[in-house]
Amino acid sequence: MRFPLTVLASFVALGALPGAPASVRVLVGPTPIPRGNARAAGDITVVNDRLAFALAVVSPAPYGVPRGAIVAVAPVRHGQIERNRVVFADFIPNNWSAWPNTYHHVEVLERGPQRVRIRAVRDWGEVTITTAYTLAAGSDQIAISATMTNNGARPLPDLLSGLTLWPNSGFLFAVPGLAGVTEGSAAGALAPRVVAYDADWVVALHAPYLDHIGSSSRDLFQRHTLAPGESRTFEGSLQVGARGDLAPVVAAETARQRLPTGIVNGRVTTADGRAVANPVVVVEKNGQPYAWTLGRAGRYRLALPAGDYSLYASAPHYRHSSPLALALRPGATESRDFHDLEPPGTIELEVDDARSGAPLDARITISEGERPTVQFLGHTTFFTSLEHKGQLTEPIAPGTYRLTVSAGGGLLSEDATAQLRVAPARVSHARIGITALIDPRSRGWYAADLHHHADQAEAVTPPAELARSQLAAGLDLLFVSDHDSTANLTALQRLASTRGIPFIPGIELSPSWGHFNAYPLDLQAKLAIDTSTANVAEVFAEARREGASVVQVNHPFIPFGYFASLAAGVAPGGFNRGFDLIEINSSQSADDGKVLARIWEFWNAGEKYYLSAGSDTHDVWNEQSGRVRAYAHPEGPLDARRFVAALKAGQAYVTYGPLIFPSVMFGSELERAAVGTGTLGFDLASVAGLKQAQLISDGAVQRTQSFPDAPRETHVDFELPRQGARWCALVVEDQSGRKAYSDPIWMRAAARGATAQVQARP
Repeated sequence: MRFPLTVLASFVALGALPGAPASVRVLVGPTPIPRGNARAAGDITVVNDRLAFALAVVSPAPYGVPRGAIVAVAPVRHGQIERNRVVFADFIPNNWSAWPNTYHHVEVLERGPQRVRIRAVRDWGEVTITTAYTLAAGSDQIAISATMTNNGARPLPDLLSGLTLWPNSGFLFAVPGLAGVTEGSAAGALAPRVVAYDADWVVALHAPYLDHIGSSSRDLFQRHTLAPGESRTFEGSLQVGARGDLAPVVAAETARQRLPTGIVNGRVTTADGRAVANPVVVVEKNGQPYAWTLGRAGRYRLALPAGDYSLYASAPHYRHSSPLALALRPGATESRDFHDLEPPGTIELEVDDARSGAPLDARITISEGERPTVQFLGHTTFFTSLEHKGQLTEPIAPGTYRLTVSAGGGLLSEDATAQLRVAPARVSHARIGITALIDPRSRGWYAADLHHHADQAEAVTPPAELARSQLAAGLDLLFVSDHDSTANLTALQRLASTRGIPFIPGIELSPSWGHFNAYPLDLQAKLAIDTSTANVAEVFAEARREGASVVQVNHPFIPFGYFASLAAGVAPGGFNRGFDLIEINSSQSADDGKVLARIWEFWNAGEKYYLSAGSDTHDVWNEQSGRVRAYAHPEGPLDARRFVAALKAGQAYVTYGPLIFPSVMFGSELERAAVGTGTLGFDLASVAGLKQAQLISDGAVQRTQSFPDAPRETHVDFELPRQGARWCALVVEDQSGRKAYSDPIWMRAAARGATAQVQARP
């Protein structure tokens, strides 16, 4: 969708747009950027002939961060504004801990036509943050300068501050040299930039100050201390293009650093001499991806800093060329031609139950074979069809592949492998049989991934792909919880109905001091509060207004998690008892111990908060749905309401792998005689083989049962904990190190004169 510049005059109270392309103007009002989230009368959009960006002056910014920030960025192509490509791209003072904030002021300092300058001023506690945005006529870069000034009397140590780039679509090319690093030092970076992109657009964040990354390079931070009275400035820029070409990005950083350069060019053809229409030439440095350029009609040209590189050529679904070495001297022009590309082939796969032949939903991942660095050239993860269960037909680069095929996410069956040879312009067919090993459904236990995003905010998974991914993971209910959005509820309900499974409609309410999932919602529910200004009572009240019977505290101990914010004293409204569940989040598995310690404290006090679990998946091709999940035992036939009621009643456990079938239901109250003993029995299972089970009572390990023979299934009996114990729960670990954590079984002494028999009360 595009918005012609010629009709933007209706948005502008300041005068008509320039007729000449080399000019820049300010527009006040709802942004004309398609799918831009600055929709209020007082919001600001800046446009030149290369790009447009919008500031949320009056509209709320996402994730509850303060207003006065960039919430939309789009290329301009042939005089038309393209679709917004970011959800947020601005300055964060301390690893997304943007609260407390009491004001923001936005002022236009220059209105064009040669340059626009805007200044935004806001507070963060006793710190003043002043951010300047500059866009010149004809420029493809928004210059951003953010200054933090500590007006308080205390030093602020160990801050992580800097610019961020959170795209809402496409792919992310992490800081070169740091691929695979979620958070940590940027010491190995080949360039201080991150790039969001697809074949027809690019948004790059340049951050010369960079020494630390977060969120897999979406956050480009500097670790620093801010002394009383001290100011620190962070300079960077957002560079925007209407093509997924990194040549302009490399040129910009080369110019900024004043590096000597050379040029490499050449031809790209197939083995039979045909020019490749849209080649992509990938540049590696020190053995790692550094950049790429898009060619046309079989030719390419790229300016690079002088140095040593390796280059190869590819194209969508083509097998890439052999690599060529390049030693580029300052001022030199080198030629490197590629003549061995192979055009696409096709795979047709059928995945079924090895015993019955019934088709299975599955996830197929390339574990060996062509895995494109430039992700629009071809996926490395696929899902079987919604319409034709168990079937997959996809174009793919020629070559030999080893595919990993998973039905059940590794919890219900072992993954299968398939070897496949794909020839150019040919169809390669394979049937993969998978043997189901464990069937929780037959025992009344059902699973859902209770923190999962579709394609709102920074998530990039369309509803149909979410459904394919969750079904392939062996989940029994579909679930979504987009940030502050219910846009996908109707579509997912329709998909769930088509496949005959329940759907739990949810939302992730996302203030900057804590995130909360609310579910199940009314399908027509719409967010009616501003999460950037609401306090905790208002957030919980909104969840209930939207129909939710459950409020779940998500990733509670991350820097902007609710429990972390409570400890820091920055959660508005303080501690509120209006939540029901506390999440085990697989993206933050290092915090599992903290979550368990906190919920055990609640159980010791008799507080009946229970566990939930979610993968926090945003991108099903690069993350795995259901890698942690909640199993619940609903009363009666499975539906969304009964499943959620079982979670709320504690008739559940969460797991990364092991499966638990208790003889006494979790969440129930156990009555026993004041004198006498009894046992609790559990059937346990794990595809990976069991390692140990621990009985936890009142927050301490009471018994440990090890399984040296690593059985796939076994039964274990534990003696009841000591007299006076208030609750007991189970922690199970399998041979792969994956764990399961149960809700408690509550205990109380029986009336005087009762027998020593163990009885379970629902």
